[in-house]
Amino acid sequence: MGHGHAHHHDHDSAAATDVPAALDLSIPDGELPPADLSRRGFLRNAGLLGAGAATTVLATGTPALAGGHGHDHGHDHGPGGDHGRTGGFHWLAGDHHIHTQYSSDAMYRVIDQARHARAYGLDWMVVTDHGSATHAKIGVEKVNPDIVEARGRLKDMLIYQGLEWNIPAAEHATVFVHPGRNEVAVLKEFENSFDGSVRNAGDNTPANEALAIAGIKFLGEAVRKRRVEGALFLANHPARRGIDSPHEIRAWRDADPSVAIGMEGAPGHQAAGLPRESGGRARGYYDNNPSANSFPGFPLESYRTWGGFDWMTSTVGGLWDSLLAEGRAWWISANSDSHVNYLDTSQRGPDSDFNLNGRYNDPVHGPVITEAGDYWPGQYSRTHVGSSSFSYRAVMDGLRAGRVWVDHGGLIKGLDVRARVAGDRRGTPVRRSAACCGSSAGRGSR
Repeated sequence: MGHGHAHHHDHDSAAATDVPAALDLSIPDGELPPADLSRRGFLRNAGLLGAGAATTVLATGTPALAGGHGHDHGHDHGPGGDHGRTGGFHWLAGDHHIHTQYSSDAMYRVIDQARHARAYGLDWMVVTDHGSATHAKIGVEKVNPDIVEARGRLKDMLIYQGLEWNIPAAEHATVFVHPGRNEVAVLKEFENSFDGSVRNAGDNTPANEALAIAGIKFLGEAVRKRRVEGALFLANHPARRGIDSPHEIRAWRDADPSVAIGMEGAPGHQAAGLPRESGGRARGYYDNNPSANSFPGFPLESYRTWGGFDWMTSTVGGLWDSLLAEGRAWWISANSDSHVNYLDTSQRGPDSDFNLNGRYNDPVHGPVITEAGDYWPGQYSRTHVGSSSFSYRAVMDGLRAGRVWVDHGGLIKGLDVRARVAGDRRGTPVRRSAACCGSSAGRGSR
């Protein structure tokens, strides 16, 4: 992860750039403003700052932009343009977990989510309304014209259609496909055949686990038969309820590595942990305890986020590290899981009948929402993908290849990772770089 295109340099320009105050150790901690002090503490605790650090993370003075649309947040190109090519790739920021009025617990129009995603610096997004009997019957078809319309109105946004799959015997997952004439048909068949809610297959049984594997294989077969150009699966909030067991995750990946590529390293609902009158909840709504369907080997600490990251990702030597050590390509993402957004002033349209219509009526203005746990797409979290071009296929290829780094919270502006093979004394290490737009931040991926 954080995998850019490997290339050699015959100079080392990092030292020639201005060093941010948080990284300038000549400035005492007591003289730093709170934001820089927090950033310095994060990097120091991660072993990325100070004497003996194995790696140094530097924000360069003028990082190349990873995306851009000619908007007022610093982007300066259109589709097919320069897209801030860095390390041999266009680094495009996106979000694969977004809900609309076609989800029973959300309310926004597709165009609302897409416009906010673009305003917050995203280049691509996936609409992932909840799998359910109502969605399978009505919503999966009914949302498509809204997505197609948004694609036409926002030419500089890549908007995929997908769904949030109720994985049989497990948690949720993003499933999405390449746009095309069969995108609705494939998603509809998949949901009706393999969704745990639709098929009443939520319990932790061998038969339900097998149904999940069959669903992933179905998606791979849809690609091989050229019904769709691509299909991807990423497990959502994997440790939240403790029901995504290690053997299931390995089985999903092994069922078809071209489809099952990873998991949310940092879940959405990051605003849930903000202090508020009601006391709030845990970040990501990770405030659960083991249930009858939970994997008994997970410790209680796995049901909480750590720095906003899922326990499977944040634990050194944990499940993610184990998968990579076994040679299983398994990448992480960060996203909004946007349903109802903090400090927004919308409410569901009046006289809505979701069960009848498969959607809520268009939202209307209402009071400020202070109890919501979500941010708009791109407002807090982003997944950056090294893409060969600004296209649907290139983003999917980049995700599949693991050319990904994730950020949330505004910690850094880019990554510059250098690696050297043990025993190699040549002067210039292999360098993998990724730069991003706006005020985004990064968590260096292993």
